[in-house]
Amino acid sequence: MNMRLKSLILAGALVAGVFAAAPASAYEIDVLTGKPLVVSGDPSRATVDPIPREEVAYNGKMGGGSIFINTSERRLYYVLGNGKAIRYGIGVGRPGFDWAGTNRVSRKAEWPDWTPPAQMLKRRPDLPRHMKGGEDNPLGARAMYLGSTLFRIHGSNEPETIGQAVSSGCIRMTNEDVIDLYDRVKVGAIVTVVR
Repeated sequence: MNMRLKSLILAGALVAGVFAAAPASAYEIDVLTGKPLVVSGDPSRATVDPIPREEVAYNGKMGGGSIFINTSERRLYYVLGNGKAIRYGIGVGRPGFDWAGTNRVSRKAEWPDWTPPAQMLKRRPDLPRHMKGGEDNPLGARAMYLGSTLFRIHGSNEPETIGQAVSSGCIRMTNEDVIDLYDRVKVGAIVTVVR
């Protein structure tokens, strides 16, 4: 066997070994973000690469200081005014828990405690009855409460759910993004949610 053929066989074996040692993940493209969707061994637990917040053009009717949420797009827009907004990636309510409407931020809390509502406890009796705020708390680093509803815009200790429809209706953000939004939003700000 000549030296060139031996080199090609060795190179092919090395490449095959590299791919065999690679993690068993499949890669697809998320239709909403255009970014790679990494599917672990369980396709129902797909995770999207983090969605970066960015300043974007905004030509909607909402004024500066308000929030516009498009749940089908999985994006929250904090309106800056002058035709600009900051766009954040979000997680939204799973089928049957999605909603739309307009309300106001009625309260803000840092590292909020969590008391699951009775409806949630009925579905999930395994949940704690109350949980102090902190890194393990499902509400994450910050929460903005929407009127007298049970819905909130809050952080998450499950950043892999951003871009997904998995919540019980609340709007989830990464802790970094919810802190950024929390520092901008005032109590009384208008929040409009569309599907």
